[in-house]
Amino acid sequence: MTDSEVWDIIKVPFPYTNRPVQQRRPALVVGQHAATGIPALLWVLMITSADHRRWPGDLEISDLDMAGLPAASIIRTAKIATIEAVNAERIGSLPRPDRPAVRRRIVDMLSGVL
Repeated sequence: MTDSEVWDIIKVPFPYTNRPVQQRRPALVVGQHAATGIPALLWVLMITSADHRRWPGDLEISDLDMAGLPAASIIRTAKIATIEAVNAERIGSLPRPDRPAVRRRIVDMLSGVL
């Protein structure tokens, strides 16, 4: 594991919601939590191929080289998970121009529940 920071793109075992399987896939770190006596945790958003059917809130990644991704990809903001940081492998970083849209989407989602 490398130390992961907000805006890093990592590979993690991401859980499926419709079956009891995990697959190593890219994800965007949007939060961290560390406290004495518990594992370090990361809040991550799923990243998937841009070829998939679009969902509301999906955001395109503008610079694949910087992100460490091999093909056109989107951030699926509707799919968020908490994972142990020990399982994360850093592969890149979200380009700065893409970050405000992700931040706005998260704030919009949370404002509906808080």
